[in-house]
Amino acid sequence: MPSTLRVIFAGTPQFAATVLRAIHDAGLSVPLVLTQPDRAAGRGMKFLSSPVKELAIAKQLTLVQPPSLRCNGKYPTEAADTLALLHATPHDVIVVAAYGLLLPQAVLDIAPYGCINIHASLLPRWRGAAPIHRAIEAGDRITGVTLIQMDEGLDMGPMLMREAVAIAPTDTTGTLHDKLANTGARLIVAGLRKLERTGLLTMTPQPIEGVTYAHKLSKQEAALDWRLPADVLACKVRTFNPFPVAHGILDGTPLKIWAAEPVCVSGSNLTPGTILSVDNTSVTIACGKHALRATQLQKPGGKRLFAREFVTGFPLFIGQCFETKRNNPS
Repeated sequence: MPSTLRVIFAGTPQFAATVLRAIHDAGLSVPLVLTQPDRAAGRGMKFLSSPVKELAIAKQLTLVQPPSLRCNGKYPTEAADTLALLHATPHDVIVVAAYGLLLPQAVLDIAPYGCINIHASLLPRWRGAAPIHRAIEAGDRITGVTLIQMDEGLDMGPMLMREAVAIAPTDTTGTLHDKLANTGARLIVAGLRKLERTGLLTMTPQPIEGVTYAHKLSKQEAALDWRLPADVLACKVRTFNPFPVAHGILDGTPLKIWAAEPVCVSGSNLTPGTILSVDNTSVTIACGKHALRATQLQKPGGKRLFAREFVTGFPLFIGQCFETKRNNPS
């Protein structure tokens, strides 16, 4: 039977597009989609559509791109128009996934079943903007997806459903993102089906203990500080893959490190950042504790290459030393 549940969707990046596709493919009615305005990006600063916008257009879904939903903010007219549209659009629930705009209480109160947020962590761990990145950076072995009933707090609403996802030692932000997006898509469809069938999703308050915050990443963080332990730096390499990519500065040249692993080395007088060995498979670099074995690298203007190919075009030598202060790649 066709679904009778009507879902307004709000989201912006690929994570959200994966969720929207699952909701649409499940036969649920999506009368309206909200996504952020097009943004200028790249060297040419061309305006690009979000993945959610592209999918909504492909599926012929009604789409709006308000710059804000706060009527007392910088764009009061646009916010008021969107609020009026939400009131005028028949719907039962609003689903939010990585939307990127604050939903004020005036929006949270519109839908009969309220707003359900799909958050990429096992709350209350990693509330905030970058839960996938911070879980990998911290060396977590388990993360997951939590559906919450939204309130005005930052990811503080009661939990509706959750599912754990293992973090593999080789997972990057890119690979873990895809795992969690697929999990979130499956979980929200199951939750919406249950809501349609029973009219209720059980709410469980988040635990008071174990709260952590996933602060938004900055490109500056991707500069590797070789004074840190190798296992910490290996997590950072995975964290910043695929963007903005971890890097070190060697003789004034920023070199991106796409893949690396920690290795044990003997000796306590090694200068952090010093190249210890170069072979067909890797470049090994001394850290504050042990060493980092880099297996995929990239020079400015070049391609991402395995170590063997990289050192053929960009020779590296034992004894060369990466800078230990933080810098940005040019």
